[in-house]
Amino acid sequence: MNIVVCLKQVPDSTQVKVDPKTGTLIRAGVPSILNPYDHYALERALEIKAKTGANLTVLCMGPAQAVAVIRLALALGADKGILLSDRAFAGSDTWATSYALSQAIKKLGQTDLIICGQMAIDGDTAQTGPGIAFHLNIPQLTFCTAVDSDGKKVTVRKLIDGGHQTMEAALPALVTTTMPYDYKSKYPSFLGAFSAQEKPMQTWTAADINADPKKLGLEGSPTRVGRIFPPPARAKGEVFNGSPAELAAKIVDILKKESILK
Repeated sequence: MNIVVCLKQVPDSTQVKVDPKTGTLIRAGVPSILNPYDHYALERALEIKAKTGANLTVLCMGPAQAVAVIRLALALGADKGILLSDRAFAGSDTWATSYALSQAIKKLGQTDLIICGQMAIDGDTAQTGPGIAFHLNIPQLTFCTAVDSDGKKVTVRKLIDGGHQTMEAALPALVTTTMPYDYKSKYPSFLGAFSAQEKPMQTWTAADINADPKKLGLEGSPTRVGRIFPPPARAKGEVFNGSPAELAAKIVDILKKESILK
């Protein structure tokens, strides 16, 4: 069984600021991390690998520095890492990105299960995983909090409004994962990090994956981001003290002034 997990290196969203003049993210000096949704996807893939003996490849598209998230995945237990890095990829939206990743997966050969994080925290579109499934013409199961496979089918716990569904799909298939509220990322041991140095890792260009240049970068991206801006700052809240009856009366008074109560 062959599993591919798609990863993305993203800026730490707790430290990102927006340039008020250009409307773009200020990335300088902001640490980069493995996208948390992808970290969760990787851990689910590692569980399947431990049970089935599957071969696990991680795939990341980004600049040369993105190799850091591949090294992290190898240290956690992945078998092989592929970095897609080429100036031709610059400016790709989710459609062009999913096309490039699908071309890389085709180059890898027989792939039974693809697992992606639900979305990247620097975009929140949740479109790349489904885009890969479309390009490869395979089933997709999205917003999954649990993933399991026996090598012939994949079984997931899919999050829905008011609960969840248990679903199955024959392989090959693609799954996108979302994180439980209490999820905490796991990190490698020193031994894991040391052993990862011997694992294979390659960098592929657009030519290596036989990608059509017209489907990459800005030219291959049908969407454009006009500007990015932070939400307006909220006014500071008020703190009231008193007995339960006094506080209840105060809340009712405020609701009446806001015309919420009459």
